[in-house]
Amino acid sequence: MNKPIVKPSPPKPAARKPRRKRSKYSREEIREIFRRFAIQRPEPKGELEHVNAFTLLVAVALSAQATDAGVNRATRKLFEIADTPEKMVALGEDTVGEHIRTIGLWRNKAKNVIALSKALIENFGGEVPPSREAMVTLPGVGRKTANVVLNMAFGEPTMAVDTHILRIGNRIHLAPGKTPEQVEDELVRIIPREFMQHAHHWLILHGRYVCKARRPECAKCVIADLCKYEDKEATTPAPLAPIAA
Repeated sequence: MNKPIVKPSPPKPAARKPRRKRSKYSREEIREIFRRFAIQRPEPKGELEHVNAFTLLVAVALSAQATDAGVNRATRKLFEIADTPEKMVALGEDTVGEHIRTIGLWRNKAKNVIALSKALIENFGGEVPPSREAMVTLPGVGRKTANVVLNMAFGEPTMAVDTHILRIGNRIHLAPGKTPEQVEDELVRIIPREFMQHAHHWLILHGRYVCKARRPECAKCVIADLCKYEDKEATTPAPLAPIAA
């Protein structure tokens, strides 16, 4: 007696990847948000003090888990005597550490400052490379640091996502994402090109002074009427006027 032919079961369909969350704002709303930010701060500036691309790179690398004000206090005298990779290496790790010891994780950061300075000398002729791919090969330099330097030193329209932007992206549903990279990708996708040059500064400053971590100051918010934060405490936008630098 012949055995019945058993047909193989069809392969199970691949599990669908969960859809990445998108911004809850229309194109018109996004354009209006950044139009207002542009009026409020026509020429926003980063708050880390620096004198060239190298000192900016060092300052941004040092700012991880530290405030800009704290970094500035530590680097003012350091940058007076070491504003190039060669001068920084000549100082040595111990001396650099003495200058930045008020910053969190200063020992490891001092080591990275010397290491990245040596890498710049050995691999890039002592110059900060105008490329994210090259910059992230330097010790202590990640994507966010590279994006800040590309934007501020080289004028590239990059989006550097720090804790403020990560918080705002999710809190107000502008660019939801679990990681800085997801928030960055969504912001780059939705922000009109003409606003990209200053967009990350506008968002950082908005998060630092208005949409604060513990309790947002909604009454000071110029986009309160557009904001989609469920617990916002104001629906009327604050008066729109330039903020004195």
